[in-house]
Amino acid sequence: MIDGFIVVDKPIGVTSHDVVGMVRRMAGQKKVGHTGTLDPFATGVLPVALGEGTKAITFLDEGVKEYQAVMMLGTATDTQDCTGNVTSSSDCSAITEQAVAEVCLSMVGKQSQLPPMFSALKKNGVPLYKLARQGTEVEREARGIEIFSLVIDRMNLPQVSFTVRCSRGTYVRTLAHDIGLKLGCGAHLVQLRRTTSGPFTIQDAVTPDLLQERLKLGVNAVGLVSPYAALAHLPDLVLSEKGAARVMCGIAPADNDFLTIPDEIGHGQLVRLSIGGGLLAVAEAVLPPGTGEQLSFRLSRVFNLDNSFTDQRVCGNSI
Repeated sequence: MIDGFIVVDKPIGVTSHDVVGMVRRMAGQKKVGHTGTLDPFATGVLPVALGEGTKAITFLDEGVKEYQAVMMLGTATDTQDCTGNVTSSSDCSAITEQAVAEVCLSMVGKQSQLPPMFSALKKNGVPLYKLARQGTEVEREARGIEIFSLVIDRMNLPQVSFTVRCSRGTYVRTLAHDIGLKLGCGAHLVQLRRTTSGPFTIQDAVTPDLLQERLKLGVNAVGLVSPYAALAHLPDLVLSEKGAARVMCGIAPADNDFLTIPDEIGHGQLVRLSIGGGLLAVAEAVLPPGTGEQLSFRLSRVFNLDNSFTDQRVCGNSI
């Protein structure tokens, strides 16, 4: 069984769910899921978790995402991209490159963004896009997002190509729509490609066709990202073999089970528990009342990976 993450370069016109189905069939295993939806018309980085990798999704740091996008000024659509129906058109011939640059710069920073109706968000359990297709528009709450950077790569008005780094939950097509509103001419996205999602980048991505070919050569050929590597943002606490065996049995490690404990770990912080570069568990550092400054660790998730050092016969009172 494959355990970890495969970064798929999602092709245009397929859903994220479709990609999961492709990977599930190619790998021949059921436990497969993606880490976050990418619009059907978009391409690029779609991290897909397999096996024990699915347990790590909750702990991923995908707070920063990067996209390459192309927007068309002068036309707005109901989906805010090129797949929708035109809702307004205007003459944008008077819009200057300087005006576009100034508005794009003004979008950088923390802000509130109103999610589009054509989205996977739900209202009373119903996806918004289903309501939108029925011609129903409902109230949505604006969400806090942050645009870390927005760089214009090329302008050939009315088209503008840009690269944006933003927080998780940002809708880039809504960003383009809002830029159009500020310019007074309307706008929609015509291309969108995700190049980064947390630790996963387009350099590591493979197309579905290439993935199928590489899987024939074996798991080492697919560029698998291990759960240990995917959670590299978490401090790493290395255990002794006895401590590792304890954790693999679902028992929190004792004070003398650690080979290393970084000094900067504080109460409530999540950490990796590992041995030999292999992930055993994610745990939370706790400072129980009455223990002074002595931290203990509560297991959040144990990973049943191939850790050959662990003798499961030690599970029980003998530990």
